[in-house]
Amino acid sequence: MTTHSPFPEFHTLSLDSLQNIGYSLTKMAESMPNSIAVACPRKGQPQRVAVGKSLAYETITFAELERKSNQIANGLIEMGIQPGMRMALMVPPGIDFVASVFGLFKTGVVTILIDPGMGRKNMIQCLSDAQPEGMLGIPLAHMARSVFFSKFPKCKNNVVINGFFPRCKNANYFFKQTDNTTPPWVQLKRNDPAAIIFTTGSTGPPKGVLYRHRIFIEQCEQIANYFHLVPGGTDVSGFPLFALFNVAMGITTVFPQMDPTRPADVYPPNIIDAVEQFQANQSFGSPALWNTVANYCVQHSQRLPTIERILSAGAPVPPPTLRKIKEIISPNGDTFTPYGATESLPIACNSGSVVLNETAERTERGEGTCVGKRFPKIDWRIIAIDDAPILEIGDTVPLEPGVVGELMVRGPVVSDQYVTRTDANANHKISDGDSFWHRMGDVGYFDEQDRFWFCGRKTHRVQTSQHTMFTIPCEAIINTHPQIYRSALVGIGSAGSQRPVMICEPNPEHWPTSKSNEDRLLLEIKSLAGGFWQTNTIDHFLLHRSLPVDIRHNSKIFREQLRGWAKQQIGL
Repeated sequence: MTTHSPFPEFHTLSLDSLQNIGYSLTKMAESMPNSIAVACPRKGQPQRVAVGKSLAYETITFAELERKSNQIANGLIEMGIQPGMRMALMVPPGIDFVASVFGLFKTGVVTILIDPGMGRKNMIQCLSDAQPEGMLGIPLAHMARSVFFSKFPKCKNNVVINGFFPRCKNANYFFKQTDNTTPPWVQLKRNDPAAIIFTTGSTGPPKGVLYRHRIFIEQCEQIANYFHLVPGGTDVSGFPLFALFNVAMGITTVFPQMDPTRPADVYPPNIIDAVEQFQANQSFGSPALWNTVANYCVQHSQRLPTIERILSAGAPVPPPTLRKIKEIISPNGDTFTPYGATESLPIACNSGSVVLNETAERTERGEGTCVGKRFPKIDWRIIAIDDAPILEIGDTVPLEPGVVGELMVRGPVVSDQYVTRTDANANHKISDGDSFWHRMGDVGYFDEQDRFWFCGRKTHRVQTSQHTMFTIPCEAIINTHPQIYRSALVGIGSAGSQRPVMICEPNPEHWPTSKSNEDRLLLEIKSLAGGFWQTNTIDHFLLHRSLPVDIRHNSKIFREQLRGWAKQQIGL
């Protein structure tokens, strides 16, 4: 029996010679046209799956997704959209989101990807900083654009999806009227801009990171090679942007029923239902998400035996969470904790097995969190901590293994510039001949195996009159108390004379019910801290019901917000 390609013109061009990440979808549509590319819950269903029931999912194959993205790309080109123009995408996670991203990539525009969870104020400011020349978004996004129209003077090419909005082309009608469903074959160079993606803003205003097509291509290659990912797998995605890598690698993405801006509040049966329906073999989610799901599964004797791989990023995954995850997934499965940042990902990785068998005890003794060994194409160095810009590599001071310093990295997945908040380029980029290094803003040290031990953010270190204290080692000690979920070290006062304050968040069931119970718990925590040189100079300990965290992962603690609160509490 002879099979015919759904895209006959595919064979006239070599996708490997094209430098547009959008055509990775075309390649997968050619090789596995009838496999499910994306699945998402049908609209109008309950937010929580009922006991004994399953949610209904809408699905789209790789071939269908390819045609849909081609309609979007060709429709935008008919509108006059040109390569290099900036287009904002404001569409919630789902089939339309994935099709739109790849459609935008294929046109050669620079796609502005905004995390709506960053809040309206930050979202409007980020969009304003990026200066889009058009927007593809839902009606609510266009309403915000029209209200704050003075902030977007260049935003003239606007398309509304899943609804109507005045003076916007209607995507549901306009794109479907586009007869051409073949790829537009926009020729680009590997170094051409592909997207602007914003940092979480955990240590300052969100910055727009320029992603080039080569970065996306390299990320897909390195992720696939490192984790031995092959087309045909299924990922339950708790982080929408990771779905783009899945599609490029031929992996089915299942968007579960959840609010992606609040992963810690996920309803675990929704995740379980998605895994079971699609027999998923992996899942990407933040530590907060998997802490919630793992706790539920352990409490309800629920297992996820098809899951072979959990990827969790955004913050260190606590050893207790790793232990619980190990209990509920396939006996041969493991957890992996890729390390990196919006500007540079992936940099390194560690496995849950290595953590539990080799490094967890050291972490709990206050030696930092081991994030593992670097990816093959990454160079890294530890240099002396410096808060000022460093322009040339010759101005850096290299440090020996075991000495805490500032991490800088170099490699093909490292973005070369910020395109908003451009003043940050001087603080993060170091020239080295024809290449450059990116200062991660993280502090830590290398061990004898060239593994990086993360000790916290540079801006979060506490500089007392006696010594410098680093957040992650100190907090890990306090987190060993059985009643404490997490903690945050902050410094009050000026650098060099700061007073350290440890703010502790008990597990909800362990919140003190009386003043005497609160005093007892604080006394226990202080006694625990007194047994370690890293924490024995802390005099102030406070309890907090829920530490403020980033919206993207619900895991990075906003210590800046806690400083003022702590100062008020202790009367300084």
